[in-house]
Amino acid sequence: MPLSSDQLGEIEAQRAQSHPTRRVVAAGMEEHLYTAHQVLDHGFVRVIDYMGDDAAICQAARVSYGKGTKSVQNDEGLIRYLMRHWHSTPFEMCEIKLHVKLPVFVARQWIRHRTANVNEYSARYSILDREFYIPAPEHVSAQSEINNQGRGDTLQGEEAARVLEILKADSARCYDNYEAMMGQDGQQGLARELARMNLPANIYTQWYWKVDLHNLFHFLRLRADPHAQYEIRVYADAMCKIVADWVPAAYKAFEDYRLGAVNLSAQMVDSLRRMLAGETVTQENSGMTGREWREFEAIIKES
Repeated sequence: MPLSSDQLGEIEAQRAQSHPTRRVVAAGMEEHLYTAHQVLDHGFVRVIDYMGDDAAICQAARVSYGKGTKSVQNDEGLIRYLMRHWHSTPFEMCEIKLHVKLPVFVARQWIRHRTANVNEYSARYSILDREFYIPAPEHVSAQSEINNQGRGDTLQGEEAARVLEILKADSARCYDNYEAMMGQDGQQGLARELARMNLPANIYTQWYWKVDLHNLFHFLRLRADPHAQYEIRVYADAMCKIVADWVPAAYKAFEDYRLGAVNLSAQMVDSLRRMLAGETVTQENSGMTGREWREFEAIIKES
């Protein structure tokens, strides 16, 4: 259960409030405000605040007055042009603030994106909850034999059960010792800022994460990719659904020109042209390395 009954009550109270405003609001995003979208076993993503919509992107691109909308069709065409030609500044006019609950090891991947404002729950001042990410059996996998940073085949039977039992036991033992070190039976106890170092990387943390749409799209392009680690990809997938309701025209352009697109090197483009002209192209005469050639083959086979 990612949220307690008290927290759910607080969210319902927030959603029940309504405030008059002169600023433009996005109807799709209003439906998401404050709602916690569950991710993994104890995590969630929820929208705390946002600014802008599709029209704000066009307004910034045209540097126009008022709403800045000529027509829906014109706005969609402009947004697609901006996305297609990598004109990123107008997308920076939209911002979103998220409340995210996630395992610490996922947070360490996430924080590599240094283009957002972040404020994390402090284990120096507060005691972390006894909540740990334990993967579902179908996500317990061996090391990939061809990718040093990826998964291979799913572990089966007794081996999978053994790994899961170790994860559960280690998590419980570390948290028990964390509590014990902070004091019991009248002992003064260790400071929270020191006791926390005994906690495993699968314990949950929380933060507020505020980012503009351009940098959010960059995050999603990398983390919603099928090759991204599952545990961060599911957060990106949940965020994609939110963004699609917030800025539908911009998200559709993002899907078409980023998520569903591929990048080709100069050598790949040259090889593709030669193939279309009927020439036999191999790795040896393509100018590509073995790995580049395998990537190129994967692209044209999938296409």
